[in-house]
Amino acid sequence: MDADCTADEKKLSVERVAVADLPTQVGEFKIAGYRSLTSGEEFVVLFKGKMERGVPTLVRIHSQCLTGDVFGSIKCDCGPQLHKAMEMIEEEGRGAIVYQQQEGRGIGIVNKIRAYALQDEGADTVEANEKLGFAVDAREYQQCAEILFDLGLCEVRVISNNPDKIKALEDAGLRIVERVPIEVKAKEPAAHYLRTKKEKMGHLLEFEE
Repeated sequence: MDADCTADEKKLSVERVAVADLPTQVGEFKIAGYRSLTSGEEFVVLFKGKMERGVPTLVRIHSQCLTGDVFGSIKCDCGPQLHKAMEMIEEEGRGAIVYQQQEGRGIGIVNKIRAYALQDEGADTVEANEKLGFAVDAREYQQCAEILFDLGLCEVRVISNNPDKIKALEDAGLRIVERVPIEVKAKEPAAHYLRTKKEKMGHLLEFEE
């Protein structure tokens, strides 16, 4: 895939606030905090290694999932995906994860719990969002791409199964060199969630059950 891959720092709508070391069970990372200049949204970036414009670098845009990332919910594969992406970057020795506050594909944690209640009654994740009057996926990725630009990246290998996310990052000006699949073993109810993402949202999945 090809893209213009230009970014004018004066036009960035995010600002870097702080950077610190973050030792983890996976390995040693840097953590950076970013703030949107156009909304109240804040972002966290976990990165490792030297960020170079001309070096295709592993990146992941990971949307906040409090239930999966923190509480270990098995309704989704979000937590295992996040940890696997960290392991992939640790093994590579270079990469970045932008962690964005777009819980529940953009509807927020309280509405996500409302959607969970509808799922308990038999709706799938797409039907639940629609019943609540929300878009199936309301996330935006422009500022995530800007953060990657600010880190010094241009050519990226995106860890994702979501073709819409790939296109959004490319449209934002990143040069997508490769899509790197990320899949984890899933049992019910996560397997049902993944089937829905594959069949109704076009995610590129060949998951194991």
